[in-house]
Amino acid sequence: MNTSLPNAITLLRILLAPVLVAVYYLPFAWSHIFAALIFIVAGASDWLDGYLARAYSLTSRLGAFLDPVADKIIVAVALVLLVGQPGSHLIVIPAMVIIVREIIVSGLREWMAEVGSRASVAVSYIGKCKTAFQMMAIAVLIICSKANSGWLFLLGNALLYLSALLTLWSMMLYLKAAWPEFERPS
Repeated sequence: MNTSLPNAITLLRILLAPVLVAVYYLPFAWSHIFAALIFIVAGASDWLDGYLARAYSLTSRLGAFLDPVADKIIVAVALVLLVGQPGSHLIVIPAMVIIVREIIVSGLREWMAEVGSRASVAVSYIGKCKTAFQMMAIAVLIICSKANSGWLFLLGNALLYLSALLTLWSMMLYLKAAWPEFERPS
């Protein structure tokens, strides 16, 4: 296994998912704040591992596979935590949109790789914006998840809905790029 520093950071992000869950459910008033910090560290590690891999030519096939998987794991786990909270009905729809989009785009990328057109569904700028808003929204919502009130909760919901809209937009861009492959005879 390629255990370069970027890959180790990516693996750490995967391992932070169960830690996030455990800390989130601790019976302490500060548990949600600490859980948000874990999520923020995971989000920052996504940027850090990519930067290190590119800056020091440490890219690898393992890293290219693990990085998007790690992102999806930590985001899906955090969204499930949030949806499970009392009063989370506002979060259900954008959480569903985000998770369903990730499944569709992952399947699309896999299929496009099979037909030799993987490059036409590369990560877009809209996808990067979606990820940034998504990470901010989830961190804010984890911080205020035990209270579910106040301007911070409203801000987190607004950011989550914005990220869900960007999620749909980026999915449409991926589908548009892949559409010519759908129309080709099998």
